[in-house]
Amino acid sequence: MSWELEKNNFCNFIIENRVIGFFNEPITLKSGRKSYWYVNWRTVAEDVYLLNSVSDYLLLYVKHLRLKPDCFYGVPEGATKIGLITQFKWAFQDKKIKPGMYTLSMGRGKPKEHGDLKDKFFLGIPKGNVILLEDTTTTGGSMLRTIDDLAKLDVKIIAAIGLTNRNEIRDDGFTVKEAINNKGVQYHSMSDATDLLPKLKPNPTVATHIENYFKRYGKEEIKF
Repeated sequence: MSWELEKNNFCNFIIENRVIGFFNEPITLKSGRKSYWYVNWRTVAEDVYLLNSVSDYLLLYVKHLRLKPDCFYGVPEGATKIGLITQFKWAFQDKKIKPGMYTLSMGRGKPKEHGDLKDKFFLGIPKGNVILLEDTTTTGGSMLRTIDDLAKLDVKIIAAIGLTNRNEIRDDGFTVKEAINNKGVQYHSMSDATDLLPKLKPNPTVATHIENYFKRYGKEEIKF
């Protein structure tokens, strides 16, 4: 089984589980932008069976990229669950696993007010070659802040992976990929909004709003 063969199945998984969809009225994103469409992994993350499937897709993607991590770390809090589950499965693929070999690490959504830096931000510091995970990347702000936090502890990040990239241009003119690459970390996305959205059929009014959204904010334009 290869990622080239499974990528289409992953995109279908996203659509079937309504990770991506539309609003009849726009919502304001954390970025401040008003959007008629969403990418939301929360429902999948609440379901053990579905999250297990996502983890399998992720491990296949990591193999496709030929990465050799020691630790998966999810950006708190959206990607915490996928980070923990994937790390657990990855570690037990190693037939030589023993105590002390693999760290199960998670970040705090809200830092503790007191204590060392490692205790303020983490329950177990990521160790070795680390893959940083995020569910949805819009401007990449959470991922960039996490990279800065990990850099203070000399954590080695070998890649940053997003489950879905909204393919938007940041206010500074960079894409998420460019902004993260500028930190010295390679960014990869398992799925892209520019591929997913055209597979769907919003009503004509919403479709026009989304096409205009990508003309203004998108890495590239889309057509329905």
